[in-house]
Amino acid sequence: MANVKKVVVAYSGGLDTSIIISWIKEKYNAEVVACCVNVGQGKELTGLKEKAIKTGASKAYIIDAQKEFVTEYIYPAIKANALYENRYLLGTSLARPVIAKKIIEIAKKEKADAICHGATGKGNDQVRFELAFKALMPEAKIIAPWREWDIKSRNDAIDYAKKRDIPVPVTKAKPYSSDANLWHISYEGGILEDTENEYDEDMFQMTVSPKDAPNKETYVKIDFVKGIPVAINGKTFEPVSLIKKLNEVAGANGVGRIDIIENRLVGMKSRGVYEAPAATVLYFAHNELESMTMDRDTAHYKEILSHKYAELAYNGVWFSPLREALDAFINSTQKYVTGSITLKLYKGNIFVVARKAKSPLYWEELATFDKDEIYNQKDAEGFINLFGLPTKVNAILRKGR
Repeated sequence: MANVKKVVVAYSGGLDTSIIISWIKEKYNAEVVACCVNVGQGKELTGLKEKAIKTGASKAYIIDAQKEFVTEYIYPAIKANALYENRYLLGTSLARPVIAKKIIEIAKKEKADAICHGATGKGNDQVRFELAFKALMPEAKIIAPWREWDIKSRNDAIDYAKKRDIPVPVTKAKPYSSDANLWHISYEGGILEDTENEYDEDMFQMTVSPKDAPNKETYVKIDFVKGIPVAINGKTFEPVSLIKKLNEVAGANGVGRIDIIENRLVGMKSRGVYEAPAATVLYFAHNELESMTMDRDTAHYKEILSHKYAELAYNGVWFSPLREALDAFINSTQKYVTGSITLKLYKGNIFVVARKAKSPLYWEELATFDKDEIYNQKDAEGFINLFGLPTKVNAILRKGR
């Protein structure tokens, strides 16, 4: 402990990081620099710098990484159609590597010898942060208070904060663990830990309840260029603005809520409630455009790699040769994923109403049930005979027919 002189804390102002600054100073007698990375938390950033200084930090940085978050992490995930366990849109998983990268930049700038995060010893985030730290600054000491201190629960943490007059954003009556960014808001803990409990409707911040959504459909046209969303209803948007606009439009229609049981990397199951309106719409639209532009074999193989890509992101192995290699493959598949998808949003539901691709593989003249001069239906007989030959041989030789 004596050799730790300066620590950079991944600071969010939440319950855990609110008390960490004080704890590090008591435990390590080291200088503490707080670093908060803005990935779209919104109002959570208000007064954060002042709070960090007031609770013992010598310096506090607020770094805006929203655009980098979208272009370097969210866009690759969209192009990959990366869904963990086919449902989770990776909102927290994708934010951690960009946060870690910025924390390391400050650690190097400040010549710090240690880095600290507030992730618990039960969750995935400890792995995500620490693997990123090891990849980007392997010589730094990593401090993980939840694996060191005597605090055993969120109630203990609240008591610790109260004794030291540290303001925290939760209470014992509502100890939700919430993570917000451009891509989603997650909710865990509290009454959600009992899987028989319905979530509290007042909890949500980005979406209205489907029953309170408009009684009229909302049409949204999304344009893509090589797998990247660039415009909404014919209007071009910058990356961050596009995500915010879709969050607003889809959220107003009750789109983007999920309540799931997921398998954490550390071996336990957990319940998470998420709202991700823009993410839900963009994944849906991108998948529809790929169905128009990607050949069957590539599409089917990409589905396999999409699961692997999601696992890498979820498990915190973002800064890895495999993820970079998968990006190279996925980017090559996006060469023709250019066009527009028109969707209809209605009370929590999404329907596709129109598809248009610049270079589609869908050929109306070939697909038609009307007369055509391209496809010879007689060819199907020979194809079926050859394709079904193993089935026929099995029936003859093994079934005695």
